[in-house]
Amino acid sequence: MGQHNSRTDFEWVYTEEPHASRRKIILEKYPQIKKLFGYDPNFKWVVTGMVFIQILMLFIMKDRSWPVIILVAYFFGGVINHSLMLAIHELSHNLAFGHARPMHNRLFGFFANLPIGVPVSVSFKKYHLEHHRYQGDDKKDTDIPTYIEAKLFCTSFGKFCWVCLQPFFYAFRPLVTYLKPPTFLEYVNLVIQLIFNAVVVYFFGGRVLGYLLIGSMLAMGLHPVAGHFISEHYMFKKGYETYSYYGPLNWITFNVGYHNEHHDFPAVPGSRLPEVKRIAAEFYDNLPQHDSWSAVLYDFVMDPEVGPYARIKRKSRGLTT
Repeated sequence: MGQHNSRTDFEWVYTEEPHASRRKIILEKYPQIKKLFGYDPNFKWVVTGMVFIQILMLFIMKDRSWPVIILVAYFFGGVINHSLMLAIHELSHNLAFGHARPMHNRLFGFFANLPIGVPVSVSFKKYHLEHHRYQGDDKKDTDIPTYIEAKLFCTSFGKFCWVCLQPFFYAFRPLVTYLKPPTFLEYVNLVIQLIFNAVVVYFFGGRVLGYLLIGSMLAMGLHPVAGHFISEHYMFKKGYETYSYYGPLNWITFNVGYHNEHHDFPAVPGSRLPEVKRIAAEFYDNLPQHDSWSAVLYDFVMDPEVGPYARIKRKSRGLTT
């Protein structure tokens, strides 16, 4: 079963999350960062290209054997689908068409969602913005594992299983800890996705839909690109709750690795986050950071001091949204 975790509870703090105060300090010193706010006009074309690559793959994967489908889904299709999930992350901040056109971002989210196979675009935004606003909040930050997760998956083998099952915990945790009634757009997202899935099955067969769904699932679990889920906020160094990663996988993940920069400036599109770091380097260079998402996954599983409990939490402020 491996080593048992040394932590028996989350790291409770009574301070505010660090990003709002750091943002204020940085903008006082470097007001030119405000010029980076807005949206990336090239973003929609990159995402459209990825969606059409996956549509092309429907033709290529037709009549392939299950072993081929699983291998291609893990090494190729899943990577694209994970990147599309991070495109949905960008869209949740209105970074494709700007805050003046929120519905454009929502509609484009339906399109980016298609190859993923599961309707996530509207629901993700509903919870993700509260992760920013209430980072570490005992109730509102659904990015934090539950006590049941932390207690059940507390050994090396348990954490390995937890990493593999990450997509299921991300999907169902909010339904258990912070259930919100579904919105009209969530139903629209569901109907569009079901129609697309039915078209795929009708013209290409169930295996090809399996290629899309399996890729989405595998690339959110034990996969190098999924390392960002753990690298972003799990406490690898005591007292630090957000970590950046500056490695090459940022090239295919819309720079989500620049996570301190993203939380400090969520109105800056991912393509411009390296410029934030360049301008305000003294605020980021000395913060703990990760060099490899694969190493993050390994350390999470093997280090007894790191596990689902290694998160900073705050008592819920009971605020309404």
